Amino acid sequence: MRMLLCSLALLACCLPAQAQPAAAAAPAYDAAQAKAWGANDQGLRKYVFVLLKTGPKPMPAGPERDAMFKGHFANMGRLANDGVLVYAGPMDGVDGWRGIFIMAVPDIATAKQHAETDPVLQSGEMVAEYHLHFGSAALVGVPEAHKRIVKPAP
Repeated sequence: MRMLLCSLALLACCLPAQAQPAAAAAPAYDAAQAKAWGANDQGLRKYVFVLLKTGPKPMPAGPERDAMFKGHFANMGRLANDGVLVYAGPMDGVDGWRGIFIMAVPDIATAKQHAETDPVLQSGEMVAEYHLHFGSAALVGVPEAHKRIVKPAP
């Protein structure tokens, strides 16, 4: 049930903010973009959804924990720059749910290889649960779009 709710929430994020008039023309199909993002004829592609949960070895507050999380964010940045991580974000902690990754990789084994480079998983602070997911290929464009909406530091 929880996975269904997460999937519905992600789908809602992809819907237009305002309803389009019935007479509005459909956007032009961009074959090159579809191919670049790995889309099938319905504009979908395979991902691996990674749920990060509280692990068996929580690290106490302090410099070591700070360094671990600094490494966690650096690792996410590297995976995003490599085109692997297309979405990541924290969860509310309910039921031990700490965060999610969505990876544009072909299978769970490949996702595990990438996820295991993360310090929070290496340390046992968090553990990962992996699920195949089929969704909009446009999600691959999120990291680049996100860079355009982050306000530069003063």
